[in-house]
Amino acid sequence: MEKKIPRRLEGKVAIVTASTQGIGFGIIERFGLEGASVVVSSRKQANVEEAVEKLKSKGIDAYGIVCHVSNAQHRRNLVQKTVQKYGKIDIVVCNAAANPSTDPILSSEEAVLDKLWEINVKASILLLQDVAPHLEKGSSVIFITSIAGFSPQGAMAMYGVTKTALLGLTKALAAEMGPDTRVNAVAPGFVPTHFASFITGNSQVREGIEEKTLLNRLGTTGDMAAAAAFLASDDSSYITGETLVVAGGMPSRL
Repeated sequence: MEKKIPRRLEGKVAIVTASTQGIGFGIIERFGLEGASVVVSSRKQANVEEAVEKLKSKGIDAYGIVCHVSNAQHRRNLVQKTVQKYGKIDIVVCNAAANPSTDPILSSEEAVLDKLWEINVKASILLLQDVAPHLEKGSSVIFITSIAGFSPQGAMAMYGVTKTALLGLTKALAAEMGPDTRVNAVAPGFVPTHFASFITGNSQVREGIEEKTLLNRLGTTGDMAAAAAFLASDDSSYITGETLVVAGGMPSRL
């Protein structure tokens, strides 16, 4: 039997970056099914249009805007067009991320370090600078970090360090943006998406990861979307500055 999805986000307006596929699309679809008006964005116009059509076919009020998060004009445009259309912003999910290299940290080129910092951390801060004046009282900001942020190593070491930075950013902005805006994060475990295909696409690696979980499976985009919807909704109205680990029991902290 299909689970009934609650309608906790009626009347809310949500922006999700990098939301045309994978975890981002899962989140924006869930928000829409819960009653929110959703603003889809990613770098490619065709992907944005396709995602908007998919959402509209499910009865969701969806609007699409091309946005490369490292482009200042794109970020401003995303915010301005959303406010022009809906008059406010209630929920922002910072999901855009890059992992341009699997090199060890001490072998990483400066351009790679710059890109990791720029896309995974700095762009979210700059987007929120643009968004903040338009956020409603009772609004919610959600960062998508990673289980790799708790113990960055291997091929994802430097990527993991940028995700560690988001754990700190969540705490810092919760203090800065409260009490009117709550700021939390979701730390996904391993989810088989295009972004993670270099890990989850290898059956041996995949089995190794499944064994590290306590539930003997990888995560789904739906698992991440459910966590984000909880943090976006008033069901989490007394939660801020926290990171919700959604990783099937993979070790993260005590």
